[in-house]
Amino acid sequence: MHNKYEIAVYYFPNYHRDERNEKCHGRGWTEWELVKKATPRFEGHRQPKVPLWGYEDEADPRVMEKKINVAADHGINVFIFDWYWYDDGPFLQRCLEEGYLMAKNNDRLKFSLMWANHDWGDIHPAKRMNSWPRVATGSNTKEVFLSATGQMINHYFNHPSYWRVDGGLYLSFYDVAALIKGLEGVENTKRVLDDFRERVRKAGLGEVHLNGVVLYNQILAGEQQMNDFKNTLTKCGFNSITPYVWVHLKEMLEFPLVSYTGYKEKCFQKMHEISIENKLPFLPNVTMGWDSSPRTVQSEVYDNLGYPFTPILDGNTPDEFKKALIQAKEFLDMDHVKLKILTINAWNEWTEGSYLEPDTKNGMGYLEAIRDVFSNDI
Repeated sequence: MHNKYEIAVYYFPNYHRDERNEKCHGRGWTEWELVKKATPRFEGHRQPKVPLWGYEDEADPRVMEKKINVAADHGINVFIFDWYWYDDGPFLQRCLEEGYLMAKNNDRLKFSLMWANHDWGDIHPAKRMNSWPRVATGSNTKEVFLSATGQMINHYFNHPSYWRVDGGLYLSFYDVAALIKGLEGVENTKRVLDDFRERVRKAGLGEVHLNGVVLYNQILAGEQQMNDFKNTLTKCGFNSITPYVWVHLKEMLEFPLVSYTGYKEKCFQKMHEISIENKLPFLPNVTMGWDSSPRTVQSEVYDNLGYPFTPILDGNTPDEFKKALIQAKEFLDMDHVKLKILTINAWNEWTEGSYLEPDTKNGMGYLEAIRDVFSNDI
C-alpha cells in the first residue's frame, strides 16, 4: 500500500563545484560561501544559519545517500531538482548526475526535474544599486529546447526512480512565459510540446505530465508574468500548475519582518482562489521560510530594494511550519483537489532562508513536522 499523499520537495543544486560558477567566483566556489559569510542585518535578525551536517558536497554520492535516507525516513517521496540548461548546455548538473543518480539508495526517493528556465544573474552576492550582470539567458529557443529535452529523454526519463504523476513523467517549467517567448508564441509552444510528447512515446517511455509554476508576484529580474495564466497554460497543453515558493503568490508588504503566520493565511487564500479559478489541477505549496539576505553584500545597508533585498519571514518555527502542513493536508482533502500532491520549498535553499535540512538551532524539527503530519496516512 502507498501513502494517500505525495510530498515533493524542491532541491536547489548549488552546493557543489561547477565550472560556470568557478569562472565567476574562483576555483572551488559553491554557494556555501554565502551561507558562511551571512551576518545579522538588523536587531533580532538570525544569521548565519549553520547546517548541522556541515558544508557538504552534494555531488558526493555518499552525501546524497544520507539526504535520501533522511528524507525518505521523514515521509518525503520526491526531490524535484531545479534543472538548468542554457544555449551552451547544462549548469549545476553534477548534484543530480554524480550525487543522486550514483547514490546506491536512490530507489528510496523518486526524482524529477523543474527546468529553471530563468535568467541566471550574478547575485552571489548582489550589490544594493547595481543591476544584475546576466550570466545566462533563460528565454530559450526551439533548438535549445530540443537539446535539453533530448538530454531528459536519453538520460533521465528512463531511470526507474523518475517520478510519474497520474501515469506521466513529471516535468515542471519555472517560467512558462519565458518558455512561450523563446518558442515564439502559444501556438508554436503547443506544437513543440506536442512533438516533445511524441518523442517521449517513440522512446518507449509513455506519457509526460507537464507542470507550470505560477508567478503572480515577480521576484527574479527577468521573470515573466502572464495576464491570462489559466487559459494560456491550457492552450499549451499543460497538465497541472503549482507555486515554487509563497513569495510568487503574494507580495510581502511589511519590512524588514513579515509574520509567517499571517502571511501563511494570505498565501493559502490565494491558493484556494487559484485552485477554483483554474481548469488545471493545482498542487498546493508550503514554504518553510524566506530570507534572501545572504545573497546580498553584507557590508551594505539592508533596505527594501527588491530581490534579494526583500522582507524576511519571521516566526517560521517548526511548530508554525507544522501548522502550515496541517492546513495543506486539509486543502488536499477537499473534493475538487484530484492530485493529492504537496510541493514544499525547499530541501536546501539556504541562502533564501527556506530549507528542511537540519541546522544547529532546530535540528530535524522541520522534517519531523512532515513525518508527524503525513507519514501515517495510508
